[in-house]
Amino acid sequence: MTTEFKSYESIKSWKDEHISKFRSDTNTLNSFHDNVMQKVYTLSKTRLNMGNPPCQFSWFITGSGGRFEQGLISDQDHGLVYELSGNKSKEYFKTLGEELSYGLNIVGYPYCEGNVMSSNPLWCKSMDDWKDQLFKWMEEGSWQTIRNLQIFFDSRSLIGDTSLIPFLKNFIFEYQKANPLLTKRLMENVMHVKHAVGPLGQIIVEEKGQHVGAIDLKYSAFLPYVNAIRLLAIKEGITQTSTLLRLDQLMEKNDYNDVLVVYKSNFLRLLEFRLSLFNMEDSYDDVHYLNIQKLRREEKKEIKRILKDGKKLHQFVNGIIEKGC
Repeated sequence: MTTEFKSYESIKSWKDEHISKFRSDTNTLNSFHDNVMQKVYTLSKTRLNMGNPPCQFSWFITGSGGRFEQGLISDQDHGLVYELSGNKSKEYFKTLGEELSYGLNIVGYPYCEGNVMSSNPLWCKSMDDWKDQLFKWMEEGSWQTIRNLQIFFDSRSLIGDTSLIPFLKNFIFEYQKANPLLTKRLMENVMHVKHAVGPLGQIIVEEKGQHVGAIDLKYSAFLPYVNAIRLLAIKEGITQTSTLLRLDQLMEKNDYNDVLVVYKSNFLRLLEFRLSLFNMEDSYDDVHYLNIQKLRREEKKEIKRILKDGKKLHQFVNGIIEKGC
């Protein structure tokens, strides 16, 4: 029997009560996050009392949510695409987008610092306007517009027409075929990898602040893998968003299988590390930090190898992209 919620606070209470049950498995945890956000959507529609949407649409999530890689605490990253242009549709989805962002924040998904939310007109557009915007992002090729493309590629539909996001991704693929330098610009956008292992083989930790003695798992470990595999997926025309599923599809190609198998194993371990080290009192920022002193000797060696391999993966992908351009 489906529980009907009357307030965002009641959804938050339900979420907080049940989420610890999913702390040992990333897939079931992310299915739970999806379920929570779908309940936020249902309540948002009820609260607004605007009736059914005026046209087909998709409310999509991106970031770690889009990749099915959220931890127990996650911020919100999402957008809206709707089929019909016009003031009626624009006003409906503008209002819906603002309500969704508001509701998610109350339920426990903090506002996105980068403003990647349906409440931002940049991420709430008609299909035609989305195509125009994606084209402008690709043509401009600035650091920010290329970053926006990377973010969009991690999108998956949570509510509504599931064909709209793949359609827009294929629009980008068609541009890429005619303009192969786009892939190189995408690579340049994520070339910087935070130094995590020093020249003497020591793990580089935070030296000041509240996370002294810890490494930033998000920027030192996760993103090198996520960014590199996303690039290969874009190059090969793969619309899948999950890093693990992208790896699976890439490994079906003979050129990648032998190379990528170790990186898939590493990424699975990173997901396990993050869940096993989480404390319920942690904040959104806290969950990205791993205190090295709390690890056993074998775990330290494993983390060091995973960090080094992340750098190697970037170098491998960079070579593939350079060769292709």
